[in-house]
Amino acid sequence: MPNSYKHRSGDRKDGRLLRSLSASDKFIPYSHPDRDGSSYFYEEDFDVTEAEKCLQLEKENGYEDIGFLHFFIAAYVRCVSMLPGLNRFVVGRHLFARNDIDVVLTVKRSATVEGSETQVKIRFEPTDTIFDVYRKINERIDELKTEDISGTREDFAEAIANAPRPFVRLGFFVLRMLDYFGWLPQNIMDSSLNHASLLISDAGSYNTAPVYKQIGNYGTLPFYLSFGKSQHVFEMERSGLVTDTRHIHCKVTLDSRLAEPRYYGQFLNAMRYLFAHPDILERSPSRVVEDVG
Repeated sequence: MPNSYKHRSGDRKDGRLLRSLSASDKFIPYSHPDRDGSSYFYEEDFDVTEAEKCLQLEKENGYEDIGFLHFFIAAYVRCVSMLPGLNRFVVGRHLFARNDIDVVLTVKRSATVEGSETQVKIRFEPTDTIFDVYRKINERIDELKTEDISGTREDFAEAIANAPRPFVRLGFFVLRMLDYFGWLPQNIMDSSLNHASLLISDAGSYNTAPVYKQIGNYGTLPFYLSFGKSQHVFEMERSGLVTDTRHIHCKVTLDSRLAEPRYYGQFLNAMRYLFAHPDILERSPSRVVEDVG
């Protein structure tokens, strides 16, 4: 959100209403009211040869656990700084520009094999570098180590799941209505994993292939990205020489109502460029583009 922007009628706690859109864009949430029915499913192979070299160099420089999860998040954050339309959401039949960049990811509470896993939401700034991403993720992991596990989100969810079904249904109905009108309390939105910019999954860490995930209708989450392990790909150059490159296969689910297909094409081109020039993510952007009014 622009620093000079003042909250106006129709805005939400987590986003501002986009008022300057064309009439046809404003009607899209009415003709396509559900997020799961308005999703694009896309898969892409990224050449990560240069990025892998860069990450290896950073590991030697002291960033021991840095990996492609950090790189993908940093690349997404950088793309949002250039293409703010990626960080929109649709709720209550209106299109909003999100105030913050919130990413949901799975982390381990400890580095041991037996360490339990949990999903967390971490907030990033459009000016963040890959080093900022690395630091914020590690800080969140350190916080998890000191948290009382008995009071975690998982135990709360277990208590709700064991309640009588009519009460659970009524509770979700109330939450949906509050969210629809933008009346959901801030503390619920802050803790909700369904109110975020991106849900990212490192499938390669489980030695599995990336999969598509359907994004639900509750909340504001419009973007899911899953990526696998880097693999050798032998490519033939124009000269006839065969080169050994590294590729990562990704699968993406995104809300098609946020922007035109051309806009998403620009996002993919920007991602390809960042993988080819990974040193860009080591510096803050010189300019952050704000979304339309």
